Amino acid sequence: VYTYTILINSFCRSSQLPLALHMLAKMMKLGYDPNVVTLSSLLNGYCRCNRISEAVALVDQMVEMGCQPNTITFNMLIHGLFLSNRVSEAVALVDRMIAKGCQPDLVTYGAVVNGLCKRGAIDLALDLLKKMDIEANVVIYSTVIDGLCKYKHVDDALDMFNEMENKGLRGSVVTYNSLISCLCCYGRWSDASRLLKEMIEMKINPTRVTFNALIDALAKEEKLLEAEELYKELIRKSIGPDVFTYNSLINGFCMHNRIDEAKEMFDLMISKDCYPDVVTYTTLINGFCKSKRVKDSMELFGEMLQRGLVGGTITYTTLTQGFFQSGDCENAQEIFKRMVSCGVPPNIWTYNILLDGFCDNGNSDVFMELLLEKALVIFKDMQNSELELGTITYTIVIEGMCRDGKVEDAWELFCSLDLKGVKPDVKTYTIMISGFCVKRLKQKAVALFRKMKEDGPLPNDCTYNALIRAHLRDGDKAASAELIKEMRSFGFSAEASTFGLVTNMLHDGDWTKASSTCCLETGSRLR
Repeated sequence: VYTYTILINSFCRSSQLPLALHMLAKMMKLGYDPNVVTLSSLLNGYCRCNRISEAVALVDQMVEMGCQPNTITFNMLIHGLFLSNRVSEAVALVDRMIAKGCQPDLVTYGAVVNGLCKRGAIDLALDLLKKMDIEANVVIYSTVIDGLCKYKHVDDALDMFNEMENKGLRGSVVTYNSLISCLCCYGRWSDASRLLKEMIEMKINPTRVTFNALIDALAKEEKLLEAEELYKELIRKSIGPDVFTYNSLINGFCMHNRIDEAKEMFDLMISKDCYPDVVTYTTLINGFCKSKRVKDSMELFGEMLQRGLVGGTITYTTLTQGFFQSGDCENAQEIFKRMVSCGVPPNIWTYNILLDGFCDNGNSDVFMELLLEKALVIFKDMQNSELELGTITYTIVIEGMCRDGKVEDAWELFCSLDLKGVKPDVKTYTIMISGFCVKRLKQKAVALFRKMKEDGPLPNDCTYNALIRAHLRDGDKAASAELIKEMRSFGFSAEASTFGLVTNMLHDGDWTKASSTCCLETGSRLR
């Protein structure tokens, strides 16, 4: 039996289930009865080959054969059930074990807690932790703490950590890494630093994961000096930075417009034989584009391709946006065409960049009309695609139409939003109101403004300023003064163009000083 069991176990571990079953049949034919170890090995084979129903049935067959399943058998089955996402059966199996007089051990509880936490069922995991009739170990506590961290229950995770320590259990590097990463995500530097200090005092060596979590969070919060100090500490401890470490620092420099330092870090990375990935290149390309250094972005893009790396949707979209922002519509289109020809799928962000680029780059009436036509072709393609168009997309198109003087078309599209299940935001309303005002359709603008206050989002300073200017141009001093007063009550200020109209009217004697005082006071606070 011993020899056959070893062979069956070996076949099952290597997922050669047919050979294991053949060996079992041969064994029984020779008159050897399989024992609990033999059948548990076979059950493990069923689980490895995702034949869970047969594994469940085998437990019942074992009982019929007079071979009682033990804790190891049930642990294997629980693990297999979770792998097949049969969560309720896995949890129920613990009660079944107890009913059969088979005591669950720490491995049993650990498997169930881990399975529940991975699926976000934190409350069930916590309930099980309370019901356990044996003391949980560090592994189980760490699993629950990690689950709480991943689902943003940071204070509960800290409470669980304190409970664990109060029971005399010492956290592992895994425990500390989970907590430090979570605390960094919420900007709780003092707590994260305290835990790092505690780790070092307790002779628990921080890993690259520990340092990377801190460096990434510090870099994003513009605490770059602290991030660089940790980077140096990482090197001093001979742990060695990896691509994630460098990406975090490069991203931090780019986010805070320190593009030359980002490039220096990029060069340092290569000199240390740590090779950049697509994320590294895309981050730096984005930094150059935001700094209007599109030529440098393209050089990096070319270098990335030479290294055999394939740019993704974000890479191409970033370059497209960079060219549009520098006013180069032609190269923006070329990048988009190249993206499609390379089989890189554009997403809603890509299309919104294209729409906005075409709608925003017209520097003459003729050129604006040509670009709007291109934008509308793209918009039509988007409507016919499976993309889910939202408020941003429609707002871009409405703004483009208004800029090109096609206010009635913009209004028609605006009115269709409700039927499309799209809710216009404050920017959509303001653009439409401004469009009416520019076309001297003040009554429509006023009506939409009223509707906005009744049904839509609250107006902002841009909304008020657009409508105030329309009233001022028409010489409607009473309506202007009333709107200025209302605008001030919300804490908004007059824009320079609004303030200029008031001062001109006052200078020309068209408005009394008393009537314009509130606007002049508002104008004194211009940003």
